[in-house]
Amino acid sequence: MKQLFLLSVFSVFCISAKAQNGYWQQHVDYKMDVNMDVKTYQYKGKQELVYTNNSPDTLKRVFFHLYNNAFQPGSEMDIRLQTIVDPDKRMVKTSKSGGVEKTESRISSLKPNQIGYLNVTNFMQDGVSATTTVVGTILEVDLAKPIAPKGKTKFTLDFDGQVPEQIRRSGRNSSEGVALSMTQWYPKMAEYDFEGWHADPYIGREFHGVWGNFDVKITIDKKYILGGSGYLQNKNEIGYGYQDQGVEVKIPRKVKTLTWHFNAPMVHDFSWAADKDYIHDVYPGPNNVELHFLYKDKAKLKENWKKMQPKTAELMDFFNKNVGPYPYKQYSVIQGGDGGMEYAMCTLITGERSYGSLVGVTAHEMAHSWFQHVLATNESKHGWMDEGFTSYISDLAMAKVLPSKDEKNPFDSAYSNYFYMAKTGREQPQTTHGDRFEENMVYGISSYSKGELFLTQLGYIIGQENLAKTLKRFYDDFKFKHPTPNDFKRTAEKVSGMNLDWYLIDWTQTTNTIDYGIKEVRDADGKTEVVLQRIGRMPMPLDIMVTYVDGSKESFYAPLQMMRGIKENPYPGVKRTFLKGWDWAYPSLKFTIDKGMGTISKIEIDPENLMADVKKDNNVYPAPIPDNSKILKN
Repeated sequence: MKQLFLLSVFSVFCISAKAQNGYWQQHVDYKMDVNMDVKTYQYKGKQELVYTNNSPDTLKRVFFHLYNNAFQPGSEMDIRLQTIVDPDKRMVKTSKSGGVEKTESRISSLKPNQIGYLNVTNFMQDGVSATTTVVGTILEVDLAKPIAPKGKTKFTLDFDGQVPEQIRRSGRNSSEGVALSMTQWYPKMAEYDFEGWHADPYIGREFHGVWGNFDVKITIDKKYILGGSGYLQNKNEIGYGYQDQGVEVKIPRKVKTLTWHFNAPMVHDFSWAADKDYIHDVYPGPNNVELHFLYKDKAKLKENWKKMQPKTAELMDFFNKNVGPYPYKQYSVIQGGDGGMEYAMCTLITGERSYGSLVGVTAHEMAHSWFQHVLATNESKHGWMDEGFTSYISDLAMAKVLPSKDEKNPFDSAYSNYFYMAKTGREQPQTTHGDRFEENMVYGISSYSKGELFLTQLGYIIGQENLAKTLKRFYDDFKFKHPTPNDFKRTAEKVSGMNLDWYLIDWTQTTNTIDYGIKEVRDADGKTEVVLQRIGRMPMPLDIMVTYVDGSKESFYAPLQMMRGIKENPYPGVKRTFLKGWDWAYPSLKFTIDKGMGTISKIEIDPENLMADVKKDNNVYPAPIPDNSKILKN
């Protein structure tokens, strides 16, 4: 009953409520029945999919993702590994020849019984055969009949797949010995929205999907323990720690397989993992959410995985309070995959980690449940929104749940990463499609670190209280709606009352950098005249802090004219002087301090270092003394 209630609420919310302002989105209902052969790593399944066309368009073709096909020699993923300058180390073999390091794509050497594949047969639309064409990781379907606006149709198909050797995310026999990481494993409907079809080939980046309801039955060797998306419907028949308290589950010896029946309402993906040696723990989370933990039965893992469980509950509570309520009633942390990756109602992470690393990766992947699996921006086009926002809130959460004694600013590493990338001169705009970044390094820093700084700097621009309000309102207004960067910008504008188009454009659509400096400080008849200069192309408002010899402070605030607003004083108890708005076209701004130079100990632009100014040395007067210990001597 709880699941049905959840489903009805989600359906009404997503389809009806948003029709008021012209918003629409497609909807899918999956039924899948799958048989897994654990000896051959091959599986067969049947899929029934009811597709609702909520768009104003008549659809004559549809597309499905066949992600497994990426793990074949000659695939786009394979060729990209062979041509990118910095391939993912997990996906290549490294060797040295003549002192030169060489890499070889692991996909390129896969044998027929090691590759991944996903074949679709007997594709029918409302009982009539439709024409299908496989192009790499995409299934193109010419429909038997068009789907009219507001129309529904039923697709049925058979599929058979082979689980590839673990190379990226999904796969069998991971480096930590997990048997099956079943992610991106089934024929998955591609997203169609106001921009059209998003039938991106699988080259290595992340995903975009259609929300719907999944009814999935998985038949597998009875020795295997499963965890993943959704709610287990037959838990008192399965056992393995899922059964109700007091229920004893006995599986007859003659039974060779079990059928696990999951239901996952209002998600845009379904993933699972399986292993014979999983320990399965259940821990109470906030708002009656069950937290499930599945990890290998190894002595070296148990202590950290047990200690991590209450921290996971604390993390969920933090995200609930600082973003919005988690809308489901279970979340599973599962050892599997090749690092850390978020999925609907679960995550797969590598588990042989230190305690801090284990909590940290769980914090990040769980935070994705809010930004990727409830808000669900298009990760291929706007990876910085999902990864950056997730990094921001998970870093804040870790500072609260597991604070580091040495870390003063939880965002320090994000700033350092961004400065490194900016100085290379090889940065690409964040609007670059995820697959089109020239280097993995640039993609990673741009999406995670620069995406995180989008928020830290927004707090600098509109104020920390307004940033916190913006995140909550964004989640509340756009959950289950695939928001765009402009949707977030408009939310921040509504909360703050400021115009922020300039910020979204410069930070995400260009590689313009921020560089402000104190050009000159001079005596002016008993007062002090300060000349500031804008050196970088990106505009920003400025907080300037003046510290006097007697220890007192005074702040000066120079907003941008194009902001059309000002933030609240970020320094309570410190006198604040407003300077005139600084238009971008003017390279300098002059202002006067009503005290002589002899009374001034320090003048500093952005004393909290929230602005990603690429040259900090010119932000301070007197100029900092160079650290000669860092100068290399001949």
